[in-house]
Amino acid sequence: MNAAAFLDVQSISKYFGGVRASDDVSFHVDKGEIVSIIGPNGAGKSTLFSCITGFHSVDKGRVFFKGQDITNQKPHTIAKLGVVRTFQIVQVISDMTVLENVMTGGFLRHSRVADVRSHAEEMLAFTGLTDKRNHNALELSISDKKRLEVSMSLAMKPELLMLDESMAGLTRVELREMISLIRKVRANGVTVLVVEHVMEAVMELSDRVIVLNTGRKIVEGPPKEVVANPEVIRAYLGERYNAVRK
Repeated sequence: MNAAAFLDVQSISKYFGGVRASDDVSFHVDKGEIVSIIGPNGAGKSTLFSCITGFHSVDKGRVFFKGQDITNQKPHTIAKLGVVRTFQIVQVISDMTVLENVMTGGFLRHSRVADVRSHAEEMLAFTGLTDKRNHNALELSISDKKRLEVSMSLAMKPELLMLDESMAGLTRVELREMISLIRKVRANGVTVLVVEHVMEAVMELSDRVIVLNTGRKIVEGPPKEVVANPEVIRAYLGERYNAVRK
């Protein structure tokens, strides 16, 4: 075990029938980092997120958070320890207001409704959704739904926030706003692990980038080195991206 690592993922494998969705994947995240995981569709990125956070059981390997073995713990147990995720398809509660959605996360840390409400209001102010606090969650734009899901996650007071494609489908202005929000999250002491396809965001935000392909880790390193790697260009970015980059 890497005793110094905040999150230490060791040789994780996950099988669905005969398909190996995660294949002996190892990496670590240090406290205070923003680390991105990229790769083509079907590379196993979201599956890996689910294995780390207890939504999928791990078939082989171990996951450690702050030195504690969290392998195959229940999602709510892992969340209470400080590891919280969002989802590729935004998960909001449709028959609740924006404020009520955020409050659902707050009950992980508080038992008094007044405390939960107060903390939820703080999270909405932090993410810029205060003016929509009484809207039904389904009324929000895609951008605001993604921001709401971040708010719900932050209400659980995570130490490690795992964002699954929080920038997909955003306009350029919305993308800049989300990049700014993620930076603000890190500035407030939360370590961030990101699954993302938007390379502009990956390049701008990441301290390190991990590349998956067909369930395996193929490359890891600083963003500029990773995108220049011939194997990454072949497997994911394509020669067109390489030409544009040059």
